[in-house]
Parts: sequence; structure tokens; C-alpha cells
Amino acid sequence: VLSFIISICYIAYLAAFFMMAPLLEFLLALFLLFAYAAKLNEKFKGLYWPLMDFLRCVTAAVIYFAISIAAVSKYNDGAPKAAGVFGFIATIVYAIDFYITFNDLVTSLKQGSPDSPEQRKSE
Repeated sequence: VLSFIISICYIAYLAAFFMMAPLLEFLLALFLLFAYAAKLNEKFKGLYWPLMDFLRCVTAAVIYFAISIAAVSKYNDGAPKAAGVFGFIATIVYAIDFYITFNDLVTSLKQGSPDSPEQRKSE
């Protein structure tokens, strides 16, 4: 939801070069939501889904932090400032998400879950 709001704020100001990152992140999050809802993670065992989700969260947090700093410092109007503030909020949300995902990832790797890469190598 935050990615969509940030995209709308950048569209309102016609800052197309800032608009691409939140829009791509929104589409990627929508794809992963659809993939988990359709249980594609159970059908496609070749991908390690928790690691993919972790990498998405890390890159999203870094990208949102960078474009939020650029938007807040470069523009003086309302829409880019609002997008920058929402971007900082999204950075915090993604940082919390990658912390939680990292803990789950480490726990599943320590337990040797059947989805882990080490188990697939032994097969």
C-alpha cells in the first residue's frame, strides 16, 4: 500500500525517475502476494522462497531510503515531500520485515527444513 501511495505522489508531481522504483516494488510485492496465495511456493520447489523474500525486503529498504533522501532534499513542493516521508515510513516497514524474515530464514536453516538449499543438495 505504501509503494502505491508513493507512486501516486510521484505521478502527481511528474517525477518519473523517482516513480519507477516504488512502482516496481509494488508490482513485485503484488506478485509475491499472489504467489503465496496461489501456493506457488509449494509447486515450484526450485526457488528458495524465504531467501527471495528476504532479498526483496533488503533491496526495497535501501532503494526507498535513497530515493526518499533525494526527493526530500531536491524538491520543495508538497507531493515529493509527502512521497519522501512515506518513503521513510516504507523504509522502516521493510527494515522490520527483513529483520523478521531474516530470523525466520536463520531458524529454518538451523532446523534443516525440507525447503532449505542444503536439503535439496543432498537429494
